[in-house]
Amino acid sequence: MIFLLNILILCSVILISFSLLPILVQKIQSWQRRKEAVFAKEMDKMFYDKSPKNIVRLYFILPLIFGAGGYILLRSQIFMVLGVLAGVAIPSLILKTRYKLRIRKFNEQLLDAINMLSSCIRGGLSLLQGLEVLVEEMPAPMSQELGLVVSENRMGIPLEECLDRLNKKMNIDEFGLVVNALLVARETGGELPKVFSRLSVTIRDNRKLKESIKTLTLQGRMQGMIMSFLPIAFAAWVLSVNKHHFDIMLNSDLGRMLLIIAVILQSVGMILIKKFSTIQI
Repeated sequence: MIFLLNILILCSVILISFSLLPILVQKIQSWQRRKEAVFAKEMDKMFYDKSPKNIVRLYFILPLIFGAGGYILLRSQIFMVLGVLAGVAIPSLILKTRYKLRIRKFNEQLLDAINMLSSCIRGGLSLLQGLEVLVEEMPAPMSQELGLVVSENRMGIPLEECLDRLNKKMNIDEFGLVVNALLVARETGGELPKVFSRLSVTIRDNRKLKESIKTLTLQGRMQGMIMSFLPIAFAAWVLSVNKHHFDIMLNSDLGRMLLIIAVILQSVGMILIKKFSTIQI
């Protein structure tokens, strides 16, 4: 009788699973399409010519690989869960990292673009013609972003609005300074070569100051990185040696309270170190 009951329960579970499977597949496909649309927009902003489907597939592949790797290598369910979470976070992190690298490269090309544009204007070209020269001569991403500005202007959008859009997209203080100076010079009739010369000096001085600040705050930032990583590394090493080392604390109210306080104090220390080693200019 018990055997028949178990068979009935198993058959019921299988039937329910098969009835819910199409709904689950439909939900996954709908989520996948939404993610692909979001990633397609982000990749268009970066002129990234890969298919968004490849990025979305990582959401299904990486959690399995990292979760299985964490469990097989470290024999711990905690590391399996951490591996799954890391696999879920990596696809978005890839795009964010690529975008930050693109912004950094654009900023590094800014001084060369200013000097080249100043030379073009001294040679008798207009501002728009100078931008076209930059599109042809400068490497990506500067050529790509300015090419978009030139294309939008040819479609009838005012140059000021095109530059303002690019400024909001890049969100770089130094480039915002260049755009604002350009707009003011076009409205007031100032000499653009002189404006570009002053901008070059200002940007160079600003970068020298930032490099000096990075050098002076290097010790604090390294200390913050070490103090952030050290407790996690220590806990991982202890658990790999003795899985039951923290049981005495996890099984008592006082121990759990002390662990919570330790995590809170560690987080506060990380925030304070980060705050003290960051100087806004």
